[in-house]
Amino acid sequence: MDWLERLAEERIREAQARGEFEHLPGAGEALQLEDWSQVPAEQRLAYQVLKRAGCVPPELAARREALALAAQLAELAPALRERGLKRLALLNSQLADAGLPPVSVADAGGYGARLIAKLGGEPR
Repeated sequence: MDWLERLAEERIREAQARGEFEHLPGAGEALQLEDWSQVPAEQRLAYQVLKRAGCVPPELAARREALALAAQLAELAPALRERGLKRLALLNSQLADAGLPPVSVADAGGYGARLIAKLGGEPR
């Protein structure tokens, strides 16, 4: 153990003796560790920083938007529905480029099934 590690350990023990770690948020609870094994090692730090800042990768933002749009399509007026379907197709192409599965109107649950039935199609 080098001198810097010993100094750090000494300071930690002193702080423990003073009770500075007693009332920290989450004290006594299990740590919520995240599995970053699927993220390349050289990108993990960047992903963690972006996650803590509330940012998501563009492909996940596109997926969220596609799911929200698919849920709203049943409630849109016919003119807006056409625009919504075009936007959903664009989002699905972005998802395909990122290697993610497309979002269909049927993914929206009951709304999607009713919309497909209203438009005269069969749910997939």
